[in-house]
Amino acid sequence: MAPVAEYEAACLPELLPLYYRRLFPFSQYHRWLSYGGVTKNYFQNREFSFTLKDDIYVRYQSFSNQNELEKEIQKMNPYKIDIGAVYSHRPNQHNTVKSGTFQALEKELVFDIDMTDYDDVRRCCSSADICTKCWILMTIAIRIIDRALREDFGFRHLLWVYSGRRGVHCWVCDEAARKLSVAARSAVAEYLTLVKGGEETVKKVQLSDPVHPFIKESLAVVRRYFTDYALVGQDIMGSKESMDKVVALVPDEIRKDLVAALQAEKNPTKRWEKLKVIVQQKQASSKKSYYTEEEIMLQYCYPRLDVNVSKGVNHLLKSPFSVHPKTGRISVPIDLRELGQFNPFDVPTISLICKELDRPRTAEEEEASVRERDPDGGEQRKVRDYKRTSLAKYVKLFDQFVEEMERSRKGELLRRTDLQKDF
Repeated sequence: MAPVAEYEAACLPELLPLYYRRLFPFSQYHRWLSYGGVTKNYFQNREFSFTLKDDIYVRYQSFSNQNELEKEIQKMNPYKIDIGAVYSHRPNQHNTVKSGTFQALEKELVFDIDMTDYDDVRRCCSSADICTKCWILMTIAIRIIDRALREDFGFRHLLWVYSGRRGVHCWVCDEAARKLSVAARSAVAEYLTLVKGGEETVKKVQLSDPVHPFIKESLAVVRRYFTDYALVGQDIMGSKESMDKVVALVPDEIRKDLVAALQAEKNPTKRWEKLKVIVQQKQASSKKSYYTEEEIMLQYCYPRLDVNVSKGVNHLLKSPFSVHPKTGRISVPIDLRELGQFNPFDVPTISLICKELDRPRTAEEEEASVRERDPDGGEQRKVRDYKRTSLAKYVKLFDQFVEEMERSRKGELLRRTDLQKDF
């Protein structure tokens, strides 16, 4: 069993230098953001932003190469790293560029899903708190958004990342996604948005005839989780208070009959079944289409996106492998093949992985370290270090993602070359 190391925020300044010196996966990170040197200065013109101790915020950082990035991060030891756009000029020279010419040109299409946006439909936690009961909402969100981006839009290179505290981020890294205009990003974000309206809006999902195929696909995902999440985990048909919230989403002409039926039934699951029956009866005797059941399910379970994060090319988003200062957890990639088993509380903290570095090496590790050692003691030593910690499987996952992108890019270049030969 892995050693348990309780995280204390006060220790972060001592742990960060060790993390950035021996564990942060700089090599894979640089390969990711270079995209095979897709265009001249692609990495050099990328904005990085650092949040330092006491919330000191440093924007428009940029670096010529991996070595420069590495040295600066190890010198600054940021509490948080954010990644911005690829600009027309080097961000660290933005003050010297003629006004109006410094512009954000490209960035991954990104999505930010935060548990606080679900506070009106979860009873187990609120604000920044999460638990395994409400984490199901993140699983649903990933399944719905990932399917839509791949099947409806044709994107292939999606990096899903746990934020380190209460949410998830998605980085769509395809070349076509990185080149999208603000208008196109907005269109994708709007397509994926169903839950609309602020706190004062009671009914946040309105379906119309015919139901769009995307919504049908999303409903298929929601149905798989609805009983576990809403009826059992959140007990939405249990107390009068929570049941009143559901009844408020029902059309006026059904509400009176529904209230009477629900009061006569004490079992929460059977109450939900009664609701469905009453809606179906009303549907049968009316020419109007009722999607009450579907609208309630979507309001309680459908992903809630921070649309502004997705729309802007110059919007910053927290970097993978950044440390969350409040929880100490590393912002790690999520393996979609094991999404159902992902538990945010199992994600290693910086305290844990730094402690794991202290344990004595096994004979096997000693042998491997001798075999891998290079004359400069550089990159190889770092590779060895993270492999000895709970961070290893997440770096491996990130490595596989970058390799798959590189293979795909080489395949595309070969295809283009063959097409040119044909002409």
